[in-house]
Amino acid sequence: MIEDSETIDEFLARHVTDVEEAVRKAAAAEIMPRFRQLAAHEVDQKSGPHDLVTDADRKAELYLTEALTELLPGSVVVGEEAVHANPASYEAIQGEAPVWIVDPVDGTRQFVRGEPGFCTMVALARHGVLLASWIYAPALDLVAVAVRGGGATLDGEPLRAGSPVPGEDLRVAHSHPDYTTDEQKRALLGLRTDGVAARPCGSAGLEYLAIARGELEATAFSWEAAWDHAAGILLVEEAGGTHLTRTGEPFRVTGDNALPFTAARDEDTARRVLDLLSDGA
Repeated sequence: MIEDSETIDEFLARHVTDVEEAVRKAAAAEIMPRFRQLAAHEVDQKSGPHDLVTDADRKAELYLTEALTELLPGSVVVGEEAVHANPASYEAIQGEAPVWIVDPVDGTRQFVRGEPGFCTMVALARHGVLLASWIYAPALDLVAVAVRGGGATLDGEPLRAGSPVPGEDLRVAHSHPDYTTDEQKRALLGLRTDGVAARPCGSAGLEYLAIARGELEATAFSWEAAWDHAAGILLVEEAGGTHLTRTGEPFRVTGDNALPFTAARDEDTARRVLDLLSDGA
């Protein structure tokens, strides 16, 4: 619990592992018991057949909301499922209080299919600045943590994104066609060119982790929901990578970004991806 005189930096110095433990416990209590065990009544659609939500999403978010606000009194939670129920709650990202940005199950379609490529993402921000993040893939037993100015780690080991190997194809994960408009599809067509190995993305959180590990050169995403990007953006940044929108500015977790945007292992790669997206528009 944060003390009255404690700053956010001091809180993080004391409680990074406590947040990680809360994320692990949420997954152990609410997600993994339902993995490959979901009944039909535990899966619903939100905006359409490609936008799924499960009891694991809802219950894990409730678990994390209670645990995280107890750790940091006065903080608020912006979670994917709570915002779906009450869109106005998204505005807390712009407020004065520290905000936990939560995606309880990123990669819900994979989770529903019984595939291990899903994760839980949590980020802590204040005044639009990302301060720390946690990405936990329970079925893969991977946990990545980033603290602004303190670097990024995977299972306790430092992460460095590095740079692409000269002459090799750029591996780029982009917005899945199921989630893109015709205009966005046209922009993404720029990636269909020599020297680029493009594919639809899976879990956004795991794609960001792949960049931070140097296993993927870049992403190209056409949506900006904070819970899908906040944790991963900071992880990539603290691993030495970067992120840019179509106007060449960094991605803002508070929104109003020029889309699509990219996160990449280094700035040269990010700018190359943006040039390709412009060619496709």
